[in-house]
Amino acid sequence: MAKLTWDGAGERLYTLGVEKGVLYRVTNGVYNQGYAWNGLTSVTESPSGADEQKFYADNMQYGSIRGTEDFGGTIECYYYPDEFGECNGEIEIATGVRGNQQTRKPFGLSYVNKIGNDTDGMDHGYELHLIYGATSSPSEKQHQTINDSPEAETMSFEFACIPVKTSFSEKPMSHIVINSTTADKSKLSTLEGILYGSENAEARLPLPDEVKTTLAAA
Repeated sequence: MAKLTWDGAGERLYTLGVEKGVLYRVTNGVYNQGYAWNGLTSVTESPSGADEQKFYADNMQYGSIRGTEDFGGTIECYYYPDEFGECNGEIEIATGVRGNQQTRKPFGLSYVNKIGNDTDGMDHGYELHLIYGATSSPSEKQHQTINDSPEAETMSFEFACIPVKTSFSEKPMSHIVINSTTADKSKLSTLEGILYGSENAEARLPLPDEVKTTLAAA
């Protein structure tokens, strides 16, 4: 048995950044259209639920049950793709004219954050995030006068997810994270070709079963 050690060379890991955001529109449960999300500045992941419910017998704690876990978060950006309009409750009235307070369409999302370490810096690897079944909430926007120190305005959209079923997990899921430092690089490249599109195919978000098949393929 090996003795535990800490902070070995290459083992001081950290994560940072967000990039390669892609919005996916949903049609009949299929995420078959992807659009680059330029200006994405932050994605905050906010899992919730899984609250503990204790129960007692014989004047002592007999056990506990945890509720279902939910997944949601907040997207921050300088602007969003036109295709996010329907996901934000907008409807096009005429060219360049949009109305609000309409039904909010569900969407999928993918983005990347970097993995760094003490030997390779911030280019050690990355995490690829896939999010399913998201719907956004109304959000506040503040417009301020331009002064001698102008700053670009940012937008913020909170979202919640309805998880999708899989054939390989006990419960449905809304969030998948793929680590480039441990995943098979060739299979990951194939998956990214699906996510980001090619000359011959539109970008799309494969469902979890297809993700598993692609990354586990022989």
